[in-house]
Amino acid sequence: MKIVSEQRESDTHQNIVDVAERLFSQIGFQKTTVADIARELRMSPANVYRFFSAKAEINEAVARRLLAQMEAEVDAVARGKGSAGEKLREAIATLEKSNAQRFVANRKLHELLETAFNESWPIVQEHSRTLNSVMTTIISQGVEADEFHVKDCQLAAILVRSACIRFCHPRLMVECAQEPEPTLDQMVDFCLVALR
Repeated sequence: MKIVSEQRESDTHQNIVDVAERLFSQIGFQKTTVADIARELRMSPANVYRFFSAKAEINEAVARRLLAQMEAEVDAVARGKGSAGEKLREAIATLEKSNAQRFVANRKLHELLETAFNESWPIVQEHSRTLNSVMTTIISQGVEADEFHVKDCQLAAILVRSACIRFCHPRLMVECAQEPEPTLDQMVDFCLVALR
């Protein structure tokens, strides 16, 4: 019986996040209230608060889901075929493309991530650690294949991400969109020279 109850709670938690994401994409996360989410789910706001102690937790849950999708895409690149250089280029391009598509297709959800990055929500720090780990894996693959020659793969990953931040950070990507250079390829070429 306890397993069924836990499953129901997990389902309800998931439903709240699903509805919140839909409402955030329609009217924005700042305009969406807990009462709006509860109304869509045909429950009371108090019931929503059983699962999330504050609206900020719902905001973070939706943003975490969006970031997890990007992380999964980049992880798939790291596990895929190709040289480490090709993977590194594809990983950065994947992050840029994901942010760009969200900005064009759903600016309200993009705004949620911009806010999360601007305010350094804990999930953003977790996201950075995850991306650094994936980049470290790619660079380690390059070292093992004698493609890259660095001693500290973890530091190299942080440096590559820092150099390419304008293509990975939701706000910077938008702010730098009108600047023709450096292009993503130019910046990755620069990083690859440094790694080799």
